[in-house]
Amino acid sequence: MNHIVLSALLPVMALILLGLGVGRARWLGPVTVRRLTDLAFLVLTPVLLFRAMSRVHVELLDLRPAAVYALALVLVFVGMLRQHGLSQRGAVLALAATYGNAVMIGIPLVSLAWGEAGLVTLFTLIPIHSLVLLTTATVVLEFALAREQAAATPDVAARLWMVGLRSLRKALLHPVPLPILAGLLFAQTGWQIPPWLDLPMAWLGKGFGPLALFLVGVSLAASYVGRNLRGAMLMTAVKALLLPLLAGALGWALGMSGLPLAVMVVTAGLPVGANAFLFSQRYGVAQETVTASVAVSTAVTALTVSLILLFFGAG
Repeated sequence: MNHIVLSALLPVMALILLGLGVGRARWLGPVTVRRLTDLAFLVLTPVLLFRAMSRVHVELLDLRPAAVYALALVLVFVGMLRQHGLSQRGAVLALAATYGNAVMIGIPLVSLAWGEAGLVTLFTLIPIHSLVLLTTATVVLEFALAREQAAATPDVAARLWMVGLRSLRKALLHPVPLPILAGLLFAQTGWQIPPWLDLPMAWLGKGFGPLALFLVGVSLAASYVGRNLRGAMLMTAVKALLLPLLAGALGWALGMSGLPLAVMVVTAGLPVGANAFLFSQRYGVAQETVTASVAVSTAVTALTVSLILLFFGAG
């Protein structure tokens, strides 16, 4: 087996399996898991993202992967809506087919495979999830909800406008895109993080990967596949096969190559992310299918991402 799989993917899977074992044994209660998740997303993630982007100059940043990635996501999202209908269920399934676990799995994996250079590319892709997918999914869900409640057309339009603005505000203030944008702005000033602050920030950033992967395993312990296996496999086929193939084909056709193309394809091939699960729970639609898809896609992408890593190699 190629060394990149051994050095990058196997440690990721080992930590997920550790979390899965702890979750199965029920050594951690739901309150503890929630607190650890808050620590990862509200403290460790912003520190890691800000520090990485604080040394990146916009004029040197390659935004082609973000543009191609956004195009691939939109095409698959719209395709899923056409397949399942402009409804709450259709929106949730479209989100699950496109929203990958780019933070909890993507960051540790890309860091191990390609180092900081790979993370810079990844951090230009992550905000697409919040700014494009979450905003679009929220607008579609709220529109479908209003329509299903037989609201009057003018009221629906007014509500849709308010939902769109509120969704955009939440996307920008999310603990993932906000530190990325803040770090980029800081880098343009020419300032540097003082050493006495940079070192503890580095320590916190290094703690994110192991904790995030462990929590992925803990959450998978509560997933139930059962009779939802067929739906989960179909969703996984779109997320783990169709989306990375489409992203790779679009990137290649537009002249991308090397590290940017590799990181983009790996990101597209990551398993279904937690936000899709949260949306399904919040709106009460497709919960069982999405929950099963998180579990199945995480298992399947161990193979598909291995193949992507073998194809591209390490930088």
